[in-house]
Amino acid sequence: MAQKITIDPITRIEGHLRIDVEIEGGKVNNAWASAQMWRGIEVILKGRDPKDAWMFTQRFCGVCTTVHAIASVRAVENALNMEIPLNAQFVRNLILCAHGIHDHIVHFYHLSALDWVDVLSALKADPRKTAELAQAISDWEGNSETYFKEVKDKLSAFVGSGQLGPFSSGYWGHPQMKLPPEVNLLAVAHYLSALDYQYKANQVVAIFGAKTPHIQTVVVGGVALAINPDNPATLNMERLMYARELLLQVKEFVQKVYLNDAIALSALYPDWFDIGKGITNYLAVPDLPLDTKGIKFDLPGGTIFHGDLSTYKAITSFDDPYFRDNVSESVIHSWYKNIGSKHPWEGDTVPEYTGFKENEKYSWAKAPRFKGEPMQVGPLAQILMGVASKHELTMKWLNYALEKCSALAKKPITVDKLHSTMGRHLARAVRCAMLADLALKHLDLLTQNITKGDLEIYPYRTGLRFPEGEIKGFGFHEAPRGTLSHWVVINKGKIKNYQAVVPSTWNVSPRDEKGKRGPYEESLINNPIVKPEQPLEVLRTIHSFDPCIACAVHIYDKSKKEITRVKVL
Repeated sequence: MAQKITIDPITRIEGHLRIDVEIEGGKVNNAWASAQMWRGIEVILKGRDPKDAWMFTQRFCGVCTTVHAIASVRAVENALNMEIPLNAQFVRNLILCAHGIHDHIVHFYHLSALDWVDVLSALKADPRKTAELAQAISDWEGNSETYFKEVKDKLSAFVGSGQLGPFSSGYWGHPQMKLPPEVNLLAVAHYLSALDYQYKANQVVAIFGAKTPHIQTVVVGGVALAINPDNPATLNMERLMYARELLLQVKEFVQKVYLNDAIALSALYPDWFDIGKGITNYLAVPDLPLDTKGIKFDLPGGTIFHGDLSTYKAITSFDDPYFRDNVSESVIHSWYKNIGSKHPWEGDTVPEYTGFKENEKYSWAKAPRFKGEPMQVGPLAQILMGVASKHELTMKWLNYALEKCSALAKKPITVDKLHSTMGRHLARAVRCAMLADLALKHLDLLTQNITKGDLEIYPYRTGLRFPEGEIKGFGFHEAPRGTLSHWVVINKGKIKNYQAVVPSTWNVSPRDEKGKRGPYEESLINNPIVKPEQPLEVLRTIHSFDPCIACAVHIYDKSKKEITRVKVL
């Protein structure tokens, strides 16, 4: 007889997510993913100046802030058919690379590692053996016996205090926790080290974005970051060299520690390469533009259907009609008015809450589709685009990861195994290694362009003018969690309609008119469940997507009355 369990809320994510699963015979046979909050910023944006939209859209989230700023300005720039100065492209690219590195580090160590690592087991570890193990995997200078002993002592004192903080309420001792104590100690130590390195990556975001979260230097048409090599108040050579120093430190951690930890974890849990497959239609967009028009990129994008790499079709520019014409969103199972599938330019955001009804409406998330099909987005999608297009940097780091993982697991781990829970983790680590290389490349490109005497950041100093009639634009970015796109309709210089189709909306998607599940839901089918009262396996698969539902409920009163006032002390 089927047993139904509800996990609400899913923790160690950004936002509010509920997962319902039916279990029969020790496996999941049905699933529902429900986003438990309403995002109303699209409503707030109506009637506003399109040039201001990027500042509002960053408030979709307290984590994914830079990505919404970039996608928003790209949407308005697309509507106006603008070219962007090279310096502005490189500055934006540096912000995006640094933000992506920060995000991937945090996801692996601080959001998902506790699904695999038994923290209490680490107290039984021998620091000397842990150091030998770590040094066999990587030559990172931090892998010393002294450091692991210090971490074990700190952990022992922490546990002894009875206040476990982020380690409380874990499923310690769960039968699916299979790592030996020395590996658990290594992971806990690197968990702590990662706190420092994600911060260094965020420092780079702040250098080029003025602050983080919620950067300040992006504007429609370029960036508001003055460049003068000889002026201490602008972006100068000293700041560029400081950014380089930080990026070099972060690169070493990512490529020597994070990537190798992900490889080791994968090799020690090889059965999870056969779990969590789900939707094998993939979507990614090209990013890190190398020119002013957005037709040359350092990261590839496109689509792949049914897991068949031979179906790869590239997305080639910021104005590619293949992407523009094939995105739609359904709300038949979402808490919004209207039924049917609409293109984002025609979409609306009119809430209509009915309560959780699994055969009717059960989520605040819409159901995005590409050519009518559910698509998985995220680092795995982008890595597969790189494989299909024979992208050199993708192949370099993916081959490294698969070869090392195969050697450690003592069995072949091939590209086809990436369609899985563990494959998503390994792909994200590979992407992070790529971003570490690309961040330094784009810093060099920016520096070289400045030394040539090009200081242009914004060529529209007389002001931007919008036509009297209606224009439409879309902007996309391959964010840490996957394909993000913003869609704007502008009439007489004001926003008539605005829709954001975010990565976690693609993945958390409820069912559509055809009854097709979204990626979260489909990936849970046939997942094993050893202890229904501790559904660790559900968390493992859901966390592999790195959910980011949104960080706050946005309340809007059409009568413009004050709803509440918050005093900041």
